[in-house]
Amino acid sequence: MNKIHIIGLGPGHEDYMLPIARKKINESDIIIGAKRNLGNIDTSDKETFDISKGLSKMIDYINENIENKTIAVVVSGDTGFFSLKSFIKKNLKDVEMNIIPGISSVQYMFSRINESWEDAYFLSLHGRNDDILEIVKQNKKLAILTDKIWNPQKIAKELVDNHIKNKIIYVGENLSYDDEKIYKGSPKDIIGIKNSNLNVVVIVDNE
Repeated sequence: MNKIHIIGLGPGHEDYMLPIARKKINESDIIIGAKRNLGNIDTSDKETFDISKGLSKMIDYINENIENKTIAVVVSGDTGFFSLKSFIKKNLKDVEMNIIPGISSVQYMFSRINESWEDAYFLSLHGRNDDILEIVKQNKKLAILTDKIWNPQKIAKELVDNHIKNKIIYVGENLSYDDEKIYKGSPKDIIGIKNSNLNVVVIVDNE
């Protein structure tokens, strides 16, 4: 049975993809990933599977092909940071995996705002509803992966509505792409910005 490669593509732009990631993608027969990630790499001579078809169907597809074909699953950012790897590991326990890390969007974001990240709390709000207010109150530095519902404006409004004022919010939009934008402001400032759904939020104490 072939190994399955789980490959981190980095924050988005091809310049930030590791050479080993390119090598393993080129060596694979099948590439699996989200539509946006598949669009960021050359799949012209590959079979592809868009995970929007369903994760259970993805697992079935892998099981049907793993014996005879080399499969790569590509994920945004880093494989070990809120990625599809955990789901695959849980549902394909007998399949050997080769993990290729990538630069996470959070790593990239901290570099852009000139902040270290070893003392930050990390949170993903993709399809989740964590108690963000308590988390913001308890941490001096916080990085958030947002989604369409929990966007930067909603996060900022939650802080304003609950009188949390001593914070600075950074919003990184379309990180690493040519149209990248970085916003900085108070929670009240951030409520008023208009940006895309592809972003990372960092909240720090206003000291």
